[in-house]
Amino acid sequence: MFLRQFAIGLLAAFTMSSVVFADETDVSIVPPAEGSVSIENGLDAFSRIYEVASHPRCSNCHVGADNRPMWSGPSYGRTRAHGMNINAGDSRIGAETIQCSTCHAYREGLNDTPHAAPQVAMNWQLAPVEAEWFGKSSDEICNQLRDPDRNGGRTMLELAEHLNHDLILHWAWNPGGGREPAPYSLQEHIDDLLIWGVAGFPCAND
Repeated sequence: MFLRQFAIGLLAAFTMSSVVFADETDVSIVPPAEGSVSIENGLDAFSRIYEVASHPRCSNCHVGADNRPMWSGPSYGRTRAHGMNINAGDSRIGAETIQCSTCHAYREGLNDTPHAAPQVAMNWQLAPVEAEWFGKSSDEICNQLRDPDRNGGRTMLELAEHLNHDLILHWAWNPGGGREPAPYSLQEHIDDLLIWGVAGFPCAND
């Protein structure tokens, strides 16, 4: 019942804003009609969401209370904690020691320099501890994303808007420097979030 009400809330909120556009990428946020998505299709959508969430471009900064970003994926050869003993601290931006922006500086446009620190036109930071999912299973991330206590209190529409406006997240699909991008596209990922939400946010462990 809760999940159905959550999905209805998503569609009600949608009536206030039919299409949202990012500054640099035109992305539409258009949920499917209520009742038009089966649980099976919702689970299929989440399987694609998990491919994105578990990809190094996303998961490397979704770490726990040790506040240490990870290096993983083809660019790094092996999985390990961020070099140079980096710790982002409780602030998640490195304010306690050395700020992430010292190397991950504010930069307009794409940074194509191989092996250089990624840079975007906003402050670089770790995801909140509540969003820890590095190395977690599909079921674990699924339950996190649909839990308001662990997703910043966001509805699925608000999660989609977060994806649309946060340039660090845009970087995952256009990382430059020979880095492997996250799978699918930003638009496809947002569409899958909305499909999953309208289906009632099913998880395979339900």
